[in-house]
Order: sequence, then structure tokens, then C-alpha cells
Amino acid sequence: MTHKLDAGTASRFASAALGHVTREYPNKMDHVLSGPEDIQGPRALHPIFFGSFDWHSCVHGWWTMFTLLRLHPDMPEAPRIKALADELFTPENVAAETAYLDRPGSRGFERPYGWAWLLMLAAELARHPGRHATLLQPLTLAFARRFTDFLPLADYPVRVGTHFNTAFALRLTLDYAEGAGDLDLAALCRERAMRWHAPDRGCQAWEPSQDEFLSPALMEAVLMRRVLAPVAFAEWFDAFLPRLERREPETLFVPVGVSDRSDGKIAHLDGLNLSRAWCWREIAGSLATDDPRFPIALRAAEDHLDAALPHVTGDYMGEHWLASFALLALLAPEGSVQTTACAGGPVPA
Repeated sequence: MTHKLDAGTASRFASAALGHVTREYPNKMDHVLSGPEDIQGPRALHPIFFGSFDWHSCVHGWWTMFTLLRLHPDMPEAPRIKALADELFTPENVAAETAYLDRPGSRGFERPYGWAWLLMLAAELARHPGRHATLLQPLTLAFARRFTDFLPLADYPVRVGTHFNTAFALRLTLDYAEGAGDLDLAALCRERAMRWHAPDRGCQAWEPSQDEFLSPALMEAVLMRRVLAPVAFAEWFDAFLPRLERREPETLFVPVGVSDRSDGKIAHLDGLNLSRAWCWREIAGSLATDDPRFPIALRAAEDHLDAALPHVTGDYMGEHWLASFALLALLAPEGSVQTTACAGGPVPA
């Protein structure tokens, strides 16, 4: 069975997101205390993105809701999403979120994962009528500047399967930069991706690790698919994963098990299954349908979705974020060869 985003699934994901984006506690903050005056709660520091256990999950919880609102505008949760957005996305709240970045201890705040998700949210808001994209623009531009300041300093990639993975951040940021017409940021993302990853060959794929939610190997591949023209990507990909036709490295094809979904770190592994499904679908979209790797990639995507989709909701340690990664997977292009470089992001316009 090929998994699709149907109305029932959209409603389930939207309801879950509504249940956590304004749930302030429990909360795991990325907050540096420079003095006793900095001892404040999540809502005081982040009047929009104070929920969802952590700042970045709240950001991509909003991305989830706005994406579902665009794709399923008649879902029962739509009026609640619109009303909540109107309540929280105000000039004053955006100014407070932006001012937080000017604190002396905030230079590394949410770098690079939260930065990329904020830009993805901005890209989604730009697809909607209304004022939300314009209201968010000061914060959007602040995070875009953070990337343009940081990437020239980043001599090396970060290849871990958690929030610090730079391939994931660049992959999402390219969607924003190209849609917003920020040609300098887009060019910087491509330059850094090429510098970091163009020489990579014979990936061993030493994964999974116990708490990762991204595949370092597959995430790098979908970034390079986004950066390179089709012929160049085909050459790079053949060298990067040269034994894919033999389903090697085997670990990339086997959905991971999750021993305890009440443990937030272990629950990351459901996200690994979902993000692998997203990557496999995008990889399939770069292959000709008569390529023997094409059905292998599609089968791997569906196997990982089979393993993870039943667990997107149920326990808060996963429920506060997994729907976003399920959407990335369910909306990924599959089954057709892309004919131009950087042909679209994970969400169709």
C-alpha cells in the first residue's frame, strides 16, 4: 500500500498539533542564563513558540498546522487553527521573539535545526492569504541573516542524526531561500553543500544510533539531490551509495525498533523511520522508473512508513513533533524523475 495524506490523517495530525503548540509544560528550553534576571518561563521568553516541549517543535508544529490548513482547508480543526494564529501572531509577539535573538547568550540558540524550521514555516506562510507571513518577517529575516553569518564560518559539516545535522538544515533552508528569492542565501547553501559533500564516496552508513531521528547518509543524499543537476546528482549518488542495487548498506533498508516511546530520546527513532521514508521517496523521485533501484527505494519508504505512522500520536514524547516528519514523508515527491535541479521542496505549492 502506498501511504497518502487523506482527510482523516490530516485531521488527526492537526488535532495533535493543536494539543501541543500552546502546552507550555513540560518544557525543555534552549536558554542561557547570563544573570538572575534571565530566569523566566517559556511563555515570557517566547510568546508565540512557548509550547510543544521545546521551541523548535512548536515552530514546526505551526508549520504542520498551516500546511494541513492549505491542503485540507475544510478539516474540522481549521477554524481553531486560524483563531489561534490570529491570537498569537501579533507584531508585539513577533518583536519579542526577535528581540530574544539579541541576547548575549543567544548566538547559538536553536542552531541550525530551529533556524531551518523557522524558515520553513515562513515559506509555508507565504503560500497563504492574510497577514501572518508579513507579521513574521522580522523574525524570518533575522534567522536568514543567522545562516548567512554562520555558514561561512562552518568549515565542516555536522553528520550526526540529531538536531545538529547540517544537511537537514540546508535542505530546508533551500526551500525558503528559493521561494523567497533570497539568491545569496540559496547560493551560500549550495556552495557549502558542495564543499562539504561533493567528495564523499562509498558511504558506510554506520547507523542507527540510539537517539537519532535523521539518517546521516540519506539526509546527505537528499541535500545533494536538491543541489545538483540530475546528471551530476546521478554520478555523485552512484559513487556515494554504490551498492544500493544490492540493498546495501543493509541498515538503511531496515526500519528501526523503538523500545520505549515514553523516553523522549528513544522516541526519536520513530522520527528516524519517518525521515528515512521522506528521503527514500525523494531518492526514488530522482531515479528513472526502469532503474532497478527505483522499486527498492519505494519499498524502503513504505516499509518505514508502515513502522512509524501508527505511532505519530499516542505518547507526548513523540506526539509533540512526529506529525511534522510524517508530513515530510507523505508529501514527498515519488515515482517520477526530476528534470531540473532543485525542482520543488517537500511540500507541493
